[in-house]
Amino acid sequence: MDEDFNMSMRKFLKQVGVTSQQAIEEAMRDADTAGKVFNAKVVLTIDGVDLEHVVTGKIKGRE
Repeated sequence: MDEDFNMSMRKFLKQVGVTSQQAIEEAMRDADTAGKVFNAKVVLTIDGVDLEHVVTGKIKGRE
């Protein structure tokens, strides 16, 4: 794989990580999350490529 591809993919994934963390923190900041565990899901698709990648996990609420 070429360097331009790797750099563009890493830049995209960094943006996903940073903006996703900010969105989660904002959503949970004012919600009643103490002692709760939330199911989370991310669906990644790429237009023009047959890709649908699903990642699931759990996020523990603030104490």
